[in-house]
Amino acid sequence: MDYLKQDLASLHADLVAKKYSAKELTQQTFANIKATDPQVDAFLHLNEDEALAQADQIDAAGISEDQPLAGIPMALKDNLVTKDVTTTAGSKILGNFKPVYDATVVQKLANAQMISVGKTNLDEFAMGSSTENSAFKTTKNAWDHTKVPGGSSGGSAAAVAAGMVPATLGSDTGGSIRQPASFNGVVGMKPTYGRVSRWGLIAFGSSLDAIGPMTRTVKDNALMLSAIAGHDQHDLTSSDKAVPNYAADLTAATSVKGLRIGLPKEFLGDGIADDVKQAILAAADTYRKLGATVDEVSLPHNKYGVAAYYIIASSEASSNLQRFDGIRYGYRAQDVKNLEDVYVKSRSEGFGEEVKRRIMLGTFSLSAGFYDAYFLKAARVRTVILNDFKAILKDHDFIMGPVTPTTAFGIGEEITDPMTMYMNDILTIPVNLAGLPGLSLPAGFSKGLPIGMQLIGRPFDESTLYQAGYAFEQNTEFHTKVPTLGGHN
Repeated sequence: MDYLKQDLASLHADLVAKKYSAKELTQQTFANIKATDPQVDAFLHLNEDEALAQADQIDAAGISEDQPLAGIPMALKDNLVTKDVTTTAGSKILGNFKPVYDATVVQKLANAQMISVGKTNLDEFAMGSSTENSAFKTTKNAWDHTKVPGGSSGGSAAAVAAGMVPATLGSDTGGSIRQPASFNGVVGMKPTYGRVSRWGLIAFGSSLDAIGPMTRTVKDNALMLSAIAGHDQHDLTSSDKAVPNYAADLTAATSVKGLRIGLPKEFLGDGIADDVKQAILAAADTYRKLGATVDEVSLPHNKYGVAAYYIIASSEASSNLQRFDGIRYGYRAQDVKNLEDVYVKSRSEGFGEEVKRRIMLGTFSLSAGFYDAYFLKAARVRTVILNDFKAILKDHDFIMGPVTPTTAFGIGEEITDPMTMYMNDILTIPVNLAGLPGLSLPAGFSKGLPIGMQLIGRPFDESTLYQAGYAFEQNTEFHTKVPTLGGHN
């Protein structure tokens, strides 16, 4: 099965018409993965027996027209807990952890009768922008295997871009869906905070984390979000707003005529590569030709987003990661003499360097004498950034700009320089601080590498982002381009 040429709707039509069975589709998916993943290293774990058994059940029951995702394989980022299936969060400390329940989004996709084929690689506990912080392997960019796939959802993005699966789920705390989507030339949605339940997501920054889909096309992404969104009694931060059928209104007639778009001057300022700027300016011209108005606007406090984010996210991480102590589950150090040894040695040996760095930063920021100077000030900056977005979105339907300052960088190029690595997220982090939806989609190429465009909307207005993304997609050809086998284009 060539997932680089088929979308979810065509797969569904073929399954309903019985051109092939769900089991045959799943078998071909595993064949694709086994042929391609040794080059890409997107997967940490495959659950072939369970997936084929689920496919048998779906075939026995039959697939109807009103089951748009039934029988279609997908993969999950390995920080989403899966009952009786190893869930590591990319960390040695959870190397043998098998959860006793499914995350809400996992259960929702099971209810939609999608077939989970495995778990994808990530930066440890979703802390990173390149998937080089995984304790197990480094995933490669689908377009060039010498480049990073982005992070922390690098495995999920690369798996879709390389044609191993048609859809995956990722998580986004500061750009971890949108940045790897951009680097791999796929579509990634970071929904409004609270649109999708976080129950069963191994927490990084609880006030920032969001789960979202990664797909080849905008319409596929819309289908996936409708399946996983909605209120969940297990997650009190999840919204009870009705979930639209996001894909229903996306047709060839979808228009952006009359829409007002804001293009922040800060998104095209110093530090943004010329090839990225030119792609975004060309995309703005495309929207103008389609009847939209594109205005220059300003997000003056955007530059403070990275500093505020790393204080807030690290503080929340230092609290969330206290539970990994070598006592109840996960890695436990050997040769310990007392209880303190269990805690200290298990955490020292189980956590990687980037996780330790953020735990220490967060603990410091929350400590007596420094809380007001750091955490409280960062929280105030967060409010100022949100107000900047509100001011623009009051008069504009959405904001557009690049996802990242550059195209994908080389494996090993930036991993030893944390500050340079952190600045890769300068364009995505403010969206998480403000809790807004953000959509990444392909908008150009430079030297064979994809360039992503980010659309940022009002709270719970993912529909407008999908409408605008679909209109752009249908009037350009970037989404039709696929990587060549071998990872060089």
